[in-house]
Amino acid sequence: MLRALLLILLLLNALFFAWTRGWLDDVVGIKARGDHEPERAARQLYPERVQVLSPQALAAARAQEPRVCLELGPLLGDAALQTAQSALARAGVTPTEFQPQHSNQPGVWAVATIKLSAKEFQQRKEDTYRKMKINFEYLQDMPTEMPSLILSRHDSEKAANAQLAALDRRSLKGLRVLQLQAPMIRHSLLVPQADEALRAKLAELSKDPALAPGFKACLAVPNNNPAQTETAASGAASAASAAAPTPSSAASGR
Repeated sequence: MLRALLLILLLLNALFFAWTRGWLDDVVGIKARGDHEPERAARQLYPERVQVLSPQALAAARAQEPRVCLELGPLLGDAALQTAQSALARAGVTPTEFQPQHSNQPGVWAVATIKLSAKEFQQRKEDTYRKMKINFEYLQDMPTEMPSLILSRHDSEKAANAQLAALDRRSLKGLRVLQLQAPMIRHSLLVPQADEALRAKLAELSKDPALAPGFKACLAVPNNNPAQTETAASGAASAASAAAPTPSSAASGR
């Protein structure tokens, strides 16, 4: 028994000695000397292409990188803008790298029927408007005012009241003015000169709910006064559809 144990110890010592000499590196897959030079340097691919750049040369190289304009928005309301700016600041994006943009978004008013609680009353209204060739649609996203029919939409309360008066002259009763969307300031954030590193960072930040759905290519080139820049009309349309409607009691009493 002791003789067998002694033989095992001698064998283990012999194997350990062979490993420390590097004779078993290819067998066990673990190098005795670790992953040190000159073996690692010998495995380099195209070492002649590696260059050490001075800070000045690095800055010049970055200046030649292609840069693109990116935009985040629409951000509806001041709170959304402040939340997005805070998220960028936490990620290390400095205020000099982005520009807030602002534009006024008008409200939306509608000429609508009173609440049509009875199914029969609703059917009579539909038949009347079809005979008079008046287009209508059902009110959406305002449970307390539904079911109601919308006959027209307007970008001011004055225009909605004028349409209400015109319909009244046609002997159409039971109509009112509803505010579907309150006026608000629409914001966006522009990054006019995003290099590759900043683009990668902004793409990663799109996972933050405050920066969803992420930065996209700019719809327009920012002007010299970013605080007064008006964004594209298509962006305003998308903002109107995305905003939550706010009911108003501007009823005419009809």
